Amino acid sequence: MRSFRPRPRSLAGQLFAMQVVLIAAVVAGGAFFAYVSGSARAEETARRQVRAAAVAIAGSPSVREAIRTPDPSSVLQPYAEQVRADTGIAFVTIMDPRGVRWTHPDRSRIGETFLGHTARALRGETFEETYTGTLGPSIRVVTPVRDGGRITGLVSAGITVERVSSQVRAQLRALSLGAAGALALGGIGTYVINARLRRHTHGMNAAELSRLHDYHEAALHAVREGLLMLDGQRRIALINDAGRELLGLGPEAVGRKVDALALPPSLTGALLASEPRGDELHLTADRVIVLNSRPVVGGEQRGTVVTLRDHTELQALSGELDSERGFSQALRAQAHEAANRLHTVVSLIELGRAEEAVGFATAELELAQVLTDRVVGAVAEPVLAALLLGKAAQANERGVELVLAEDSRIDDGVLPDTLAQRDLVTVLGNLIDNAMDAAAEGPGAPVAVAPSPDGGPMAAHAPARPRVTVTAVAEADARELLLKVADNGPGIGRDDAEAVFRTGWSTHGSGRGLGLALVRQTVRRNGGTVELGRGPDGGAEFSVRLPIGDRTGRGNGATRATGATGTGAGTSTAATTSTTGTRTTASTTGERA
Repeated sequence: MRSFRPRPRSLAGQLFAMQVVLIAAVVAGGAFFAYVSGSARAEETARRQVRAAAVAIAGSPSVREAIRTPDPSSVLQPYAEQVRADTGIAFVTIMDPRGVRWTHPDRSRIGETFLGHTARALRGETFEETYTGTLGPSIRVVTPVRDGGRITGLVSAGITVERVSSQVRAQLRALSLGAAGALALGGIGTYVINARLRRHTHGMNAAELSRLHDYHEAALHAVREGLLMLDGQRRIALINDAGRELLGLGPEAVGRKVDALALPPSLTGALLASEPRGDELHLTADRVIVLNSRPVVGGEQRGTVVTLRDHTELQALSGELDSERGFSQALRAQAHEAANRLHTVVSLIELGRAEEAVGFATAELELAQVLTDRVVGAVAEPVLAALLLGKAAQANERGVELVLAEDSRIDDGVLPDTLAQRDLVTVLGNLIDNAMDAAAEGPGAPVAVAPSPDGGPMAAHAPARPRVTVTAVAEADARELLLKVADNGPGIGRDDAEAVFRTGWSTHGSGRGLGLALVRQTVRRNGGTVELGRGPDGGAEFSVRLPIGDRTGRGNGATRATGATGTGAGTSTAATTSTTGTRTTASTTGERA
């Protein structure tokens, strides 16, 4: 049989019990102190009252004159009773020096001997004592009556202890009522406060709160996602280690407002937003961050909970995957085109036109080789060369002419190890992709016109073919890598020159607009610059400059490879690819980026 263990009292319950006991103890202590103080004060008041009465009676001339008469009682008894009634004391006894009473509240006691001490009074002193007489225990004062320097009588005035106790009991009843009221008010106030505390602590006891705090701290430090908690004033109430790392903040960030942290504007706006945000991409100086936020519900704007995930590596891998996907699609298309050309060669041979078949095949071979030779001859960096060849194939499939400018040259070993190949792919790949999109929209330059051969009306030339021109320069004695990508598309307006680098800006609908933001982030991370201008063909031209400085571990040669077509240095032409129907041609241009 399972034993029943009562659940430990909640923290609010423990505090309530403790506070009730404390209030009760304080009220009881106050009441006891007030009782003791009141008792002492009542007794002291009684002593002062009877002393004043006794001294006043003893000093009265009428009392001295009455004592000289043969029957002092006849005069002093009415006088003593009048004083007793006026002052509210218990008795006034006037006696001769031997202690024989001349007055007493009980007339039958007149003539009897005073019960109490008189020796000190006979010596001329006025003294106080508590003594049990005919009226019971009393607080009394005895003082001498002097007549011409001689003690002719004694006066004793007193008040019974019972009367003093009754006065204290009356005060105690009032004090008890006040103490009970204070205890009730304290208990009600404590209950209200602890009910609120119970709601805030959800009825948990101290051990549960301590354990929850330990779990909370362990979870904050263990979770790899960034976690921020903002209060209603948009101040950081809590941030874990991963959040500080992702946002580049220090321990002093707690308590500061979000708009004072010098974060990117888009990220600051997302943190300040009151509505929920889901899987939003934002760029910091060197990271791609996915943000989710949700306000804290509770009838008022209590704050916001924000989670941050680092997607820098994932975004880079996604870009590489997109490039690989584009390469594979281009290869499939080229395989299809190669099959078409092979069928053409076979058909020419079957028709007995072998010479034409050989000429067609030779032309196609030279066409396929010229771009490869041009890229390999100008760009000694394998990753960039592969990227350019892949992008050329993609451009060919989209009907865009990809041109490698004739002054492009990247010598072997000039790029340092600190410049990551992935960053080069991110920068150049995104710039070429955006340039191909812009060029595919249609040329931005005006259509040229020329006279007809027969002297007739002016005839318009066909619009310029979509073209992207790439320049890549990093020679052996250079201190920077220059990458230029220009297109002949519609261009970018001056008002949008800065907006194009913001996350989400795109002319191709929602879900786009991250490429150029990644380009600027990558360039800045590597200490370079990116500029937007107008290209020679009327479209946009992006210029990226990356410092390469000291170079180690990437070879010490500065040899430029040459292709099979063997164009000499200084006379090399820009290789292009183009598609006319299913026919691929090669051309040379004198255009420079």
